[in-house]
Amino acid sequence: MPSLGPTELIIIGLIVILLFGAKKLPDTARALGQSLRLFKKETKKMNDEDEESTVVKAQAETVPPPAAQIPPAVPAAANPATPSVEDRLRTLEEENAKLRAAQADKQN
Repeated sequence: MPSLGPTELIIIGLIVILLFGAKKLPDTARALGQSLRLFKKETKKMNDEDEESTVVKAQAETVPPPAAQIPPAVPAAANPATPSVEDRLRTLEEENAKLRAAQADKQN
C-alpha cells in the first residue's frame, strides 16, 4: 500500500475545506474528537466489565460459600419485624399526604 505524500495530503486538506468550509472545520474536528474519546471510553468500560465479570465468575466457581453462613429462607409473613409491601405503601402515602399538606400551608 503506497504512503500518502505531501501533495496528496494537501489535496485531501483542500477537499475537506471545500466540503465543510473554513468556519465549520474547527467545530467539526472538535465534534469528531469528542466522539472518538467517548467511543474509546465506552469500549474500555465494556472491556473492564467483561474482565471483571470473568474474574467474579471464576472466583464464584472456585470458592463455594459455606453452608453455615447462609440464612434460612423465611417468608415475609412469618417474620413480624418485616412490614408487608402494602404496609410500606400505606406509610409512604401517609407521609406524602403530610408533605403535601405542609407545602400547601406554606403557599397560603
